[in-house]
Amino acid sequence: MGKIYYIIGKSSTGKDTIFKKLLDDQDLNLKTIVSYTTRPIRDGEINGIEYYFVNEEVVRTAKEQGTLIELRTYNTCHGNWMYFTLLDHQIDFKKANYIMIGTLESYLSLRDYFGEDKVVPILIDLDDGIRLQRALDREKCQENPRYQELCRRFLADAEDFSKEKINRAGITKFFYNDNLDHCMYDIKEYIKKYINEDFKLEI
Repeated sequence: MGKIYYIIGKSSTGKDTIFKKLLDDQDLNLKTIVSYTTRPIRDGEINGIEYYFVNEEVVRTAKEQGTLIELRTYNTCHGNWMYFTLLDHQIDFKKANYIMIGTLESYLSLRDYFGEDKVVPILIDLDDGIRLQRALDREKCQENPRYQELCRRFLADAEDFSKEKINRAGITKFFYNDNLDHCMYDIKEYIKKYINEDFKLEI
């Protein structure tokens, strides 16, 4: 039976890079579940790859149909942005293992929905100074840099990923991304242990 390996961490810890490398890894053969958002698409993003970029009507319809698994709304400098996951037939635990990326809040929602045995957290960590510099360098490359939003997101991370919240979530395993190759190796070995255990149980 499959699982969802859920990547979480503060902004600019390298989550997106790690997610893409794990998704492309032929040995792991992980599938992904694309989440939805109402925020504007950024330079270089592709609809249906990073997210499905939709309007708020999709959220209202999902609530009416009972297909909304989890929803987060952020009051940003540019208005309310929603991020959410739908029960839209992307998931079949009998056929595959999956990888997703999101927040601690969204991880908890999926864990509560599918069960603790189905959702495995992979928390990426990194020094705050390095994260801030990475975020600034990335934002400078945008056609319309949103520095206020960068600062809001950075400060919000301190609250969203406080030690108290991580402890309450029962997460004790961290992957420190000061060296991408080493971090990737550790994560792959961690996932392989779960996959091998599930394989033995099926036999």
